[in-house]
Amino acid sequence: MIGEAIRAGLKREGFAVDWMHEAAAARAALATEPFDLLLLDLGLPGSDGLTLLKGLRQRGAALPVLIITARDAVSDRVAGLDAGADDYLIKPFDLDELAARIRALLRRRSGRPAPLIEHQGVVLDPAAHRATRDGAEVALSPREFALLQLLMERPGTILSRAQIEERLYGFGEEVESNAVEVHIHGLRRKLGAAFILTVRGVGYRVAPGA
Repeated sequence: MIGEAIRAGLKREGFAVDWMHEAAAARAALATEPFDLLLLDLGLPGSDGLTLLKGLRQRGAALPVLIITARDAVSDRVAGLDAGADDYLIKPFDLDELAARIRALLRRRSGRPAPLIEHQGVVLDPAAHRATRDGAEVALSPREFALLQLLMERPGTILSRAQIEERLYGFGEEVESNAVEVHIHGLRRKLGAAFILTVRGVGYRVAPGA
């Protein structure tokens, strides 16, 4: 029940979420998919979460790890952090706090200390899910917001349709063949045709800054 509530809450926040119920499935997914962050429960079926975390760090994986657990002893928190976790949240917790901690870890990973993302007059506030263009508010759908954030966080990077789909949709979600193109069209209509560029045969990127 907690896992389903977390997944639903984070999807409402615009995150693409893949939920692995067992340690073996988590290891397989982490070995093959480029995740941005791991939420790790210590009481995993099949293996202790700390064992999974230690193996992850021994392989050199640098993705942020946020432990979520009912183990509230100081010794448990110390063990988790010393094993390589970046943060530790004790159940029960508020979903708003969880989302805020995730945003903080992702900012740290990207080297972006400021909570707002700005590029060519467009400002995104991920915490409030608010976008403005030259000070005027722009209404975006959750998918449009997530796609725009993905592109604006990497202003010099070209992202392919496959890379975008990986980050916008979780395992098992049905993706229409033209879904990314539809979202790009919507963003261009709202932000201007020149804000997002198509690199033919490669993918998309935001226009370079002035």
